[in-house]
Amino acid sequence: MSIPRRTFLGSLAAPAFLKPASRRPNILWIFGDDLGVELGCYGHPLARTPNIDRLANEGVRFNHCHTTAPVCSASRSAFNTGLYQTATGTHHHRSHRQDGYQLPLGARLLSHRMRDAGYFTANVLDIAPRVRGSGKTDFNFKVEGNPFQGTHWNQRTQGQPFYAQINFTAPHKGPAFVEARRRKSPIDPARVDLPPYYPDHPVIRDEIANYLDAVQLLDSKVGVALEQLEKDKLLDNTVIFLIGDNGRCLLRGKQWLYDAGTHVPLIVRWPGVAAKGSAKDDLISAVDWTATTLDIAGIPRPEPFHGQSVFGGNYKPRQQVITCRDRCDMTLDRIRAIRNGRYKLILNFMPERPYTQYNRYIETSYPTLTALQELHAKGRLNAVQELFMAPRKPDVEFYDTAADPHEVKNLAHDPRHKARVEKMNAQLSAWLKTTGDAGAVPEDPKAAAGQ
Repeated sequence: MSIPRRTFLGSLAAPAFLKPASRRPNILWIFGDDLGVELGCYGHPLARTPNIDRLANEGVRFNHCHTTAPVCSASRSAFNTGLYQTATGTHHHRSHRQDGYQLPLGARLLSHRMRDAGYFTANVLDIAPRVRGSGKTDFNFKVEGNPFQGTHWNQRTQGQPFYAQINFTAPHKGPAFVEARRRKSPIDPARVDLPPYYPDHPVIRDEIANYLDAVQLLDSKVGVALEQLEKDKLLDNTVIFLIGDNGRCLLRGKQWLYDAGTHVPLIVRWPGVAAKGSAKDDLISAVDWTATTLDIAGIPRPEPFHGQSVFGGNYKPRQQVITCRDRCDMTLDRIRAIRNGRYKLILNFMPERPYTQYNRYIETSYPTLTALQELHAKGRLNAVQELFMAPRKPDVEFYDTAADPHEVKNLAHDPRHKARVEKMNAQLSAWLKTTGDAGAVPEDPKAAAGQ
């Protein structure tokens, strides 16, 4: 059954700067929840992802895209507004759920800007029998009115362009992991390639394999969405973004500022504009998705705004991306990172808090942690694997990601990198100041206690 459109929208005239509706493409964001770059088109040797690979073959693949935060609510609060979560006070995970906190003046949801420009906005639920979007928003602020007008693009008026999101739960831990294991041809844990910070343990191999199973489950759901667009004769006039809201849901990934926690796929299929099968190595921040979407829709970039359109005429490749981690559930921390094309600097503002400080979600959902704890207690971890079990974090971490892609060799005190560390530290410090990083202000203990 179709849900009626919001009646007030029909009274709004499109701004004069916009192209006629018939000439404005539809725009669709397809999310994998906790999706890293473990995809066939990104070179993963085991993941079978033909539908996502198809999008890459028919569009452009960005190889170095990072979310602004390594956890969903903070990341989503940023890319759905185009502003860093630390600049809008929405940086703590699952914060402001009860206190009515509103975005600062000038900050608005992308979906509201698109709506006001004449787009029908939808957070898609029912796509096909047994294939459904989650409808996830997870904002760390109060939304005035509904964030979206409907739950499917077919609820729009005839000829009206749409901006929609499909939020798939997979490969997030939980039901998707269970569903993925019921499918044919699961990933063989024995074939999994282990990063050096994991010991070779059957529990760890199984968790990684199950994550890859869930990635393949996501791919099958993406395929159904593409089939529905084709059935509705919308595929050729829809710009499709395939993205992840934060990095992979494996230990030392999600919730952390190593690449595994923030590096996500960005694939854009835009017929006639994005060169088929192309790839770009530019550094991209998730707030750039927002700016690009506005640009495609013909909407001038508002102020304040932190993203830029990757297809815009004034586009200049970023020299670095900034990522931020703050409180996650009950686990208080503050970490900031700056990454250029090769090097990454991480500042741990609370180094006395170990990597393994208690987090209920991690303790109950990440069996790899239990395996590490048991092997640590028995003295059976090597020096690299012991890093995550250390009683405190380094004040500063500095990595050469070309020579050390797993970020396990800290070069912060290597004299050969002294100048680089100082330069990137200065750049990060300037960013903290110019963006007004709210992470420097202690959170109300009552707010944190409610998580």
